[in-house]
Amino acid sequence: VQLVESGGGSVQTGGSLRLSCTASGFDFQHSDMGWFRQAPGKPREGVATIDRDYRYINYGDFVKGRFTLSQNTSTNILYLQMNNLKPEDTAMYYCAANPPTCSVSRLPAAVTVGTVGQGIQVTVSS
Repeated sequence: VQLVESGGGSVQTGGSLRLSCTASGFDFQHSDMGWFRQAPGKPREGVATIDRDYRYINYGDFVKGRFTLSQNTSTNILYLQMNNLKPEDTAMYYCAANPPTCSVSRLPAAVTVGTVGQGIQVTVSS
């Protein structure tokens, strides 16, 4: 399993970023996928998950309609479109493959070594 995140950076409050997670080494089209994040000094926090049947996309309560998870199974890329960003969204964002659960709240604790990307920094300034 190889996951490479990209698209992070620094934006001002209210700005947008689109994170990408390029996947390889496994059957992306038939895999559950997810994003979680970790801010300095804080525990990991689930952001969004999508099930392998594409029937359910789950978001953390804090998203409140600002983020959209999608994927392109032709290019094996998972996306996280983030709009109306806030300073509290500042964190390292990680992509995870085939997590044991699609529960957003349980995702961060459930992921295992080897199924998570290296992370990408998102910084939102006020």
